[in-house]
Formats: sequence, C-alpha cells, structure tokens
Amino acid sequence: MTRVLGVGLLTGWGDGVAALPDDARRAAGGRPIVPLATPELSGDRFRRATRECLLGVAAVAAALRESGVDRAAVAGPQTALVYVTAAAYGASNKNFILATSRSAARTEGGPPYFPYTAPSALPAEVAIEFGLTGGYVILVGGAVATVDALWQASRLLAAGRATMALVLAVETFAECADLWARGRWTTPQPLVEAAACAVLSGDGEDVAYGPGEVSTLETLAAQRAGETLACAPLIGLALARAGAMPSARVTGSWRGRRAQIAVGT
Repeated sequence: MTRVLGVGLLTGWGDGVAALPDDARRAAGGRPIVPLATPELSGDRFRRATRECLLGVAAVAAALRESGVDRAAVAGPQTALVYVTAAAYGASNKNFILATSRSAARTEGGPPYFPYTAPSALPAEVAIEFGLTGGYVILVGGAVATVDALWQASRLLAAGRATMALVLAVETFAECADLWARGRWTTPQPLVEAAACAVLSGDGEDVAYGPGEVSTLETLAAQRAGETLACAPLIGLALARAGAMPSARVTGSWRGRRAQIAVGT
C-alpha cells in the first residue's frame, strides 16, 4: 500500500493545517485572492528563480521536516518527483509576454529567462535543490490531476523504480488576478495560493484508484482552505494526518472529470 510519511503545507493562511480557518470564505472577508508570501531562500541560484519555484522548494523542505526525512535520504535515483499545477506557470508566462512587449523592460533588467515560462521550471529547481535524479512526471490540471499524481507515484513505487516519491502541487494567483477575475464563474472564491508536498513510501500495491464521489476530505479542504485547485487533495491528506486517520480517501475534480484514491496516512 502507498503510505504518506508527511505533508508539507504552505497556504495564504499560514504554515500547516493549524493555520487554516474553520471557514475560508468568511475568513477571506470578500477578498477574491488570498496570497502566499514568497519564501526567503538563501543562495545565489534562487536570485533568478520565480516565486512559484521558491514556493515549491519551500514546500518540499516542509514536507521533509514533517516526515522526519533528511535531504540525504531523498537525494539520488530512488526518489521520484511528481509535480502538478493548474495555474502556477501563468505568472511567469504573463510576465514574459508583458516584459518582452515593452521596450522599457530592456532597461529595467529585461524579461525573465524564457525557460522559466515552462511548467517544468519548478520541478527542475526542486530536483536541483534536493539532488533528485529518479522518476519524474509533470501533470497539468486541477485537483483530479493530483489524484492522478498520487496514483502515478504509487505505480513508480510498485514497479520498484522508487523507494520514496514526492507529490508536489503549487498554485499561485496574485500575478494573474485580472485573468482570474474575468473567469471568476469557473472557480469559487476565495482563490487561496498554496504549495503542498506529500512524501510517499510503501510498495504501491493494491491502491484503490478510479472514479469516485466527493469525499469528506474534499469538502473539508474546500471549506477550510478555499479554492486551491491542484493543492486540494494534498490538503485533504494533511487534514487526515492531523485527525490521526489511519487511511484516507481523497478525491478531486477538474473540467467534468472526477477521481479518487485511497492511501495510508
């Protein structure tokens, strides 16, 4: 079975499950977006990194602390990384388009590096920072894609291609607030920025994965955290661990498709 060793969670509400309000909508007080502060990471390499990259690195570091796993244990070919997002490359894309369209930008440091506009930029920074050289998957989509990511990680564990797996999701909204406002009918408010990472182990066998109805954890994650898109199932896992649940069924949906998976917590 796939087991969750720990979940690192950063949201616009603060660090960890304890920072989540009982009612996100009420706590937002009408704010359409609840932003997440940019982590202050030391090192010259991070000077060029985008905000979402910094959030991804910080979420993995938080997950390792929560799991009691040190960096040396995840470095190398036996740790897989599965990254999911629906929106966290939007900021870099928008910034690149705007910067390259303004001649003034060339006298203000120029546009961001083009590679940082790709969804692969964030997991690449994570892999470099933690020395990950194992299996590597990127999924683009909402909460259902994170359920898929948990299954993909389970398959890598079951096949012996990994002894541990990191499932990482990052969602940012502030830089594209105007775009989200135009499509506000597509997602409930508030949109809450988040970065979450689950550390998985086990044999990955006998995982219950497939279509499924809304779980209690999905409802609770939405109520307490708000709309976090791909981060929602990982928030559900964090809530399950906080509630000392021995196992958890997490569910998610995106554009008419639903999925569920059950893992040990």
